[in-house]
Amino acid sequence: MASFRVLVVGHGYLGASLAGELHRVGWSVVAVHRGPSPPSSPAAYPLLSADVAERDSLLGIARRAAPEVIVHCASSSRGGAESYRAVFVEGIRNLRSVFPGVPVLFTSSTSVYGQTDGSVVGEHSETSPDRETGRLLLEAESLARESGGTALRLAGIYGPGRSVHLRRLFDGSARIEEVEPSRFLNQIHRDDAVGAIRHLLECEPATRRGGLFNVVDDRPLTQRECYEALSARFGLPLPPLAPPDPERKRGWTHKIVSNAALRATGWVPRYPSFLDAVERDPRLVPSIREADGG
Repeated sequence: MASFRVLVVGHGYLGASLAGELHRVGWSVVAVHRGPSPPSSPAAYPLLSADVAERDSLLGIARRAAPEVIVHCASSSRGGAESYRAVFVEGIRNLRSVFPGVPVLFTSSTSVYGQTDGSVVGEHSETSPDRETGRLLLEAESLARESGGTALRLAGIYGPGRSVHLRRLFDGSARIEEVEPSRFLNQIHRDDAVGAIRHLLECEPATRRGGLFNVVDDRPLTQRECYEALSARFGLPLPPLAPPDPERKRGWTHKIVSNAALRATGWVPRYPSFLDAVERDPRLVPSIREADGG
């Protein structure tokens, strides 16, 4: 198996797990996080401080790392369009400038698909996001791909310590939107997202060069199906009906995101659906209950 010198930009929920996995299998990993470096890094690999939105701060990273590939999985910290432009669009431009010729694998989002009719969407489906943040993600994808990189459109990430649907069910705040048909929830377990990135890094470069892949599990659930199954499993009341929340980040889409292109490269998710992970990931449910104080 080929190994690479990998620069992981963004050391949050996804990036820290990815860097740890790549280090575990013997790759040379340097990770970058925003903010001051900790006095003693708990990571087994170099963890350096820089802001991808600030080109000059990346110059110090370039003096200490010579990556063969860069994974951009930095977060916008839930900011608006200004934050998206800085972290994603300008971030990709800065990485291209400071590390010329090094391909960037950019973690984008399935929120760029604006379909509302419940249709199946693939990488060649129309992208018409109704928000500026989605349009900025598309711009960042193009910047990464046109320089030989790859864009991964990740569905909603969940995993140990992170699941909005489990958390809301357990704390009693879950609601089922009073609309028909019930909208689809497209999700991906964090470990499967990490596995997809590692898989593509291990593929022949031609497979990922300029590529575009959806990263989502095999079976999206409707919101109603999800809460019905969870309520039955945990012996909890079914959440009540409520009008859709107009402020919800992905509130105006209804689609099934296909992972066929990624699967065609040989990737297989460990957890084919969210309910499989609830059943089989021993860390998932306890970590949400602990965070909820239950």
